[in-house]
Amino acid sequence: MNEYYPDESTDKLPEVSNGSNPHETLPLNNNHKEATDELSELRSLLLGIETAQLDKLYKQLENSQIQAEDISRLLPEAVILRTMQDQKLAEAMVPTVEKAIQSSVKQDLNVLSEAFFPIIGPATRKAISTALSEMIQSLNQTLEHSMSPQSFKWRLEARQTGKTFAEVVLLRTLIYQVEQVFLIHKETGLLLQNVLAPQVAAQDPDLVSAMLTAIQDFVKDSFNVEKGEALQSLQFGELTIWIEEGPQAVLAGIIRGNAPQELRLVFQNAIEKIHLKLHRELHDFTGETKLFSISKAYLEECLEVRYKVPSNKRYVYAWSLLSAIAIALGVWSFFSLREQLRWNAYLEKLNSQPGIVVIQAKKGYRKNFISGMRDPLAIDPYLLMQQANINPKTVISQWQPYVSLEPQIIAKRAAQLLQTPKTVSLRVDPNGILYATGNAPRQWILEAKKSWRLIPGITQYIDKNLLELELQELQLYRQQIEQHQLLFIEGTTEFLPGESNKLPNIVFAIKKLSSLAKSLGKDVRFEITGHTNITGTEQRNMILSQARSSRIIAYLNSQGINTTNFTTVGVGSSQPLNTRLIEQNQQVNRRVSFKVFLIDAHH
Repeated sequence: MNEYYPDESTDKLPEVSNGSNPHETLPLNNNHKEATDELSELRSLLLGIETAQLDKLYKQLENSQIQAEDISRLLPEAVILRTMQDQKLAEAMVPTVEKAIQSSVKQDLNVLSEAFFPIIGPATRKAISTALSEMIQSLNQTLEHSMSPQSFKWRLEARQTGKTFAEVVLLRTLIYQVEQVFLIHKETGLLLQNVLAPQVAAQDPDLVSAMLTAIQDFVKDSFNVEKGEALQSLQFGELTIWIEEGPQAVLAGIIRGNAPQELRLVFQNAIEKIHLKLHRELHDFTGETKLFSISKAYLEECLEVRYKVPSNKRYVYAWSLLSAIAIALGVWSFFSLREQLRWNAYLEKLNSQPGIVVIQAKKGYRKNFISGMRDPLAIDPYLLMQQANINPKTVISQWQPYVSLEPQIIAKRAAQLLQTPKTVSLRVDPNGILYATGNAPRQWILEAKKSWRLIPGITQYIDKNLLELELQELQLYRQQIEQHQLLFIEGTTEFLPGESNKLPNIVFAIKKLSSLAKSLGKDVRFEITGHTNITGTEQRNMILSQARSSRIIAYLNSQGINTTNFTTVGVGSSQPLNTRLIEQNQQVNRRVSFKVFLIDAHH
């Protein structure tokens, strides 16, 4: 509470506030003391409320017959009157309000969220925008001067002072910065509120406030200062203190650098808003500073900063670096995604392979790890890595051997154990039945019928579609012999020119067929048929055709072939090859043809 002293020049008593209007004052004198009760005077001085008004209020509250409607009319007035006195009512209501908010949140969170939504959204966007702008500006300043001639001097300064290079760059490229702002009560000189710029070393605000007040009092007391004039600025090396006075408060800002005069308008605007918002609190100030916390927002508007940034560069260094970082991240993301897709494709392919069971697979930063079980007959995992374009050196594999009973692996195992020829195809169905198809040597077929039971996972062996390779060769030689035809000169048993060259091939095929038939236990019969054209009598043609077939038998005997199983037939012109062909060329019917008959030995 402020103390009042009589003015020595006027001998007047101090004025006291009128209860009905705190700004109106009434003079006190001895007659007034006699006319008023001491208790009423004390209430009027302390509370600023007329005694009659208080008595009326107390009586109404103590009345047991008071109605709810009466209380509703009294409560707003009582709250207003109490708020005018001090902040005890607000402090008393804090726990109740807090509990009410908690209860509201528990019942329905959307109520408060909808109420705060219009505030939180813009505030968040503004905070993010400001932080990003400051970051880009700081980054651009650092990059712009990182390779400049001054940079070497600044790096040395950073090493000597212990500051970072970025801090030195910002300090040396600074035009001005408002580092700290104080709000001081004009009459008492007490500090009401202060704000500090980011990354600025804080000074004792109360000490600074006391210093400013002392300096102002010193100037006013020591120099002939006209009424209404006030100290506006102080200079201390790189720091300047700007002071803006209001009717009841003083705003002081500590500035580093050379600030423009336009900043004065910012300070003046702030002190005017504070007086407009906190006029009553400033007028009734009794030492309680909590009431002035709402002035912090106005003081923060004064924390301006400006650096030496050419307007036409538009943060080219910062954006260039950010673009390079973005490109690098994009390239890194592309290759990382590609490696991930390749790794996933490799694992999918690996899991689909028979004889391979993947138990664990991990993808690391530089090395990938995979472990599981693998049948020795399964595909090599490194081959799949190459197909998936994965460097095997980046993969650590651990495979435990095991015997797979999957049909594909069983078929491979059967082919390996039975040493299956390339002409044989093996297939295993889900029931473990082994099917063999194709052609194989007789000996192998007999061995396979004995050895299939030794193969794990085989329950039955079926080879009904498997042909002996010797029988196939036998049929091949048979076809070769039957395809041969020897042509003769008309009316003779002499070969046409060049026909005798066919005889060695016929002899070779007959010998091979006879040998194979004997090894397979089959009997073979050969039939040699002589033919003539339609020229001449049929009787003569029958004799000529027989002579031609006998000529071939004689030749075979001369080549060491046993002809006991050979028969000769003369059919004359009764079996022409083709009527139309006969008309064109009769020599195709002057021939000898062969027929081979294979008979099982037991028949």
